[in-house]
Amino acid sequence: MDLFTADAALIPIPFEDGHLAWMPQLPLPWTNAEVMARLLDETDWREETVMVYGKRHLQPRLSAWYGDAAYTYSGLRLQPAPFTPLLATLHAAVEAATGHSFNSVLLNLYRNERDSMGMHSDDEPELGSQPAIASLSFGASRTFILKHKHNKKTVRLELTDGSLLLMSGETQKYWLHGINKITRALQARVNLTFRKIV
Repeated sequence: MDLFTADAALIPIPFEDGHLAWMPQLPLPWTNAEVMARLLDETDWREETVMVYGKRHLQPRLSAWYGDAAYTYSGLRLQPAPFTPLLATLHAAVEAATGHSFNSVLLNLYRNERDSMGMHSDDEPELGSQPAIASLSFGASRTFILKHKHNKKTVRLELTDGSLLLMSGETQKYWLHGINKITRALQARVNLTFRKIV
């Protein structure tokens, strides 16, 4: 059943040098399938080019940026579009669940198992020194990998349909995160990372 009916609360995940908390299903007024279909249809998806080690590459996924402020990463400057009614509802639900305020969201569309996200930290200056980032997922489950920058510890989390992951504290300072390509065939996944540009 997609529509969440139980009491919702973030569950802390034991984690060194940062803070992680997880919610299996964000309470929403629609089913996950309805949200996914609308995100695919209503989002202005783009295939962006980013700078990696001095070379330009097409990102292995589609993305979109909405909210109140521009955002720069990997040599790419994103100008925001205003929240759609759907994104405004998701935004309010994420703020209610996390207790944090966000003014922007980066959406990523992983079209299939070949789309991915390289290991990185969300540590751009405009996010502040200890950013809270809320990651909301719809569609196919993907494994979210975190690797410690100093002791090489690795944490793997399954980001499932409708789930919410909150990264906060010094997570971005000490950890890299990403999503690998896999060989098993997968349907599409949309991930929304809500942020506050300061």
